[in-house]
Amino acid sequence: MAPTTAGGTSRGRPREFDRDAALDQAIRLFWRKGYEATSVRELSDELGIGQPSLYNAFGGKRALFDEALDVYERRYGEFIDTALEEEATATLAMRRILAEAPARYTRRGLPRGCLVTSGDAGTDDTEVRAAMSRIRERKAARLRQRIQVDVAAGALPPDVDAAALAGYVMSVLSGLVQRARDGATRRELESIARVAASALP
Repeated sequence: MAPTTAGGTSRGRPREFDRDAALDQAIRLFWRKGYEATSVRELSDELGIGQPSLYNAFGGKRALFDEALDVYERRYGEFIDTALEEEATATLAMRRILAEAPARYTRRGLPRGCLVTSGDAGTDDTEVRAAMSRIRERKAARLRQRIQVDVAAGALPPDVDAAALAGYVMSVLSGLVQRARDGATRRELESIARVAASALP
C-alpha cells in the first residue's frame, strides 16, 4: 500500500529520473545560452533536479556540456555530414547544405541557430573552445576533402581552391546562424543562402 500524508492523501513513488530527457533539456539550454552563460543553478532548475543529483548523473557542468554536444551532433546537427554522404558531387552537397540550413536554424520548438557554431561564444575556457573548434574544423575538412576529390576527378575546375571554397561555405553557415539568433526569418535566411549558392562553381 502506498504511504499517505498527514492529511490522508496518497503519496505515490517518486517519479523515475529520465536521463535522456534531462540531457535533451540541457542541450536546449546550452543551445540557447551557450556554455559560459549557462550556470549550474540554471541547469539544475531546467532539469528539475538538485545540484548534487546533477553532479551524480552527469559529472558537472563541463562533463554535461561535452555529452550534450555529442548528442546534439547526432540528434540535431547531422545535416552537413548527411549531405556529404548522400550527394553525388561536392557542388550538389554544398547546394543542399546551404538550402537546408535556413530551416535547420529556425526550427519551431527548438532554439535558433546552432550549438556547434555559437556554443562557445564568450567563454575563456580553452578546452571548451578547442573542443568546439575541432568539431567545426572536422566538418570543414570533410567538405574540403570532398571538393578535392571532385577537382581531381575533373568534376570541378582545376583552379578551384578547395580550402577557400570549404571555408566560404562554413562562413556562410556561421553568418546564417547569427542572423537566425538575431531574429531573421526563415525566408530571409533562404534569400541569403540563394545568393551564397550562386557563387559556387
